[in-house]
Amino acid sequence: MTRHHPDSIQLMEYSAGNLSEPHALCIRLHLNECALCRSRVDTLDSLGAVMMEQQPKVSVSESMFDSILAKIDSDPAPQPVIETAPRISILQKLLGDDINNLPWKRQLGDVSVLDITEKFPGQKEQVVLQKLVSGGKAPAHTHRGTETTIVLQGAFADQKGVFNQWDFVVLTDQDEHKPVAVGCEDCITLSVLSAPVKLTGTFTRMLNPFIR
Repeated sequence: MTRHHPDSIQLMEYSAGNLSEPHALCIRLHLNECALCRSRVDTLDSLGAVMMEQQPKVSVSESMFDSILAKIDSDPAPQPVIETAPRISILQKLLGDDINNLPWKRQLGDVSVLDITEKFPGQKEQVVLQKLVSGGKAPAHTHRGTETTIVLQGAFADQKGVFNQWDFVVLTDQDEHKPVAVGCEDCITLSVLSAPVKLTGTFTRMLNPFIR
């Protein structure tokens, strides 16, 4: 069960088609497994359709914007999950293989990475798969920009809590953490970064000039 979700603004931007392809992918993967957020996006899509039909007559005031946010935050009843194709098929189509069989490159300690930015031509963000071995710890770090992450496999924990498969999290330069992989399998995440991370550990911070 997912416990960490995109916020109302992110879902609104997704519904409006305003997100970059990598960010939209993160939300789409979350939506495949989260009935609550799917219901919220359905509400936004319906509201958007009504506003488009009445566009010549409607001006969106600040109060209307607030009421839309309140509506999608009112915890609508989740729709039942309809089993279709395997959930991971979106990612497999993009990567061409199962995430555990990819050519991972060890980065630091328990962390391996695979940069897939080239699969999103024309995008400014860096798109990276990250694998933290079961029980492993990532170096303490903060962010020079924004990092949007979805958990694809396993789980990790930091000072904000435990993030399980399909959980969604956005971190900024105000967040410093040291993720630990919990559970019996490797934790694999997909992250979209507007700027490289910044290592903050006593020794690892010396590697910052080499991080791109």
